[in-house]
Amino acid sequence: MIKNRIKEYRARFDMKQEDLAAKVGVRRETIGNLEKGKYNPSLVLAWNIAKTFHVTIEEIFTVEE
Repeated sequence: MIKNRIKEYRARFDMKQEDLAAKVGVRRETIGNLEKGKYNPSLVLAWNIAKTFHVTIEEIFTVEE
């Protein structure tokens, strides 16, 4: 299972789901589903989210068994 810290980073950057979605080219619902763990991102989407927050992918996403 992939865990993420998207909500935490959005709060740090004072960013709404809609704002992040627009920056990475997805719908707001996709960001919501990512945050709830209902959806695993593609590598490109994970990369774009990490790049938006100026961190590595590993700082946003972790894999738990």
